Amino acid sequence: MGANNRFFWGILSVIIISIFFSCKEKDSNRYETSYKIFNHKQHDWKSKSITQFIGDINYTATEVPLQYYLLKNNPHNHQKVDSLYQLNKRERVLQIEFQHADQSDLLKQEYTHRSYEDAVKYMAFTINKDFSVVTSSNDTIACSGVNFERNFKIAPFKRVLLYFNDINPEDHIKLIYQDQLFGNGIIKFSFNETPLIL
Repeated sequence: MGANNRFFWGILSVIIISIFFSCKEKDSNRYETSYKIFNHKQHDWKSKSITQFIGDINYTATEVPLQYYLLKNNPHNHQKVDSLYQLNKRERVLQIEFQHADQSDLLKQEYTHRSYEDAVKYMAFTINKDFSVVTSSNDTIACSGVNFERNFKIAPFKRVLLYFNDINPEDHIKLIYQDQLFGNGIIKFSFNETPLIL
């Protein structure tokens, strides 16, 4: 009877520990949705922002309103923005930020398993190969370019702008990231709405 009791309690302990760790693992891979306001002079846009929490890293993706992007890059020629929008309306610009939960510099070797210099080069020149977009029309579009915004350790996050071409303006998109930098696998961000002018 004593041996059976020990066996029962041993099995019960293993089950409880397994449940505890599986719940903890699910908690560390969670996401949240919020909205970001993009403002330029008298114009405001509201855009969906999705944050995935994986381990100690937060991945936040936001669709940058195309009109905002064009206005910001043509500050002295507002009249031209409408015609520029018509020429570029099949383009999408997405912003992704990477941040450590402790606000530590994510490009350190302990997170990327590369030298700091190699991690910076990867963010600037190679990371675009890790991103693609799947449209609501079931087209898969590769990232056509990337702009790594260097903040020289002033901000606690790393940010890149991703550029995608030839997407129907009416289509919703899903951003797919195959994380080669931090090794967290495939991460998806579903944008089921387009930025809204306020």
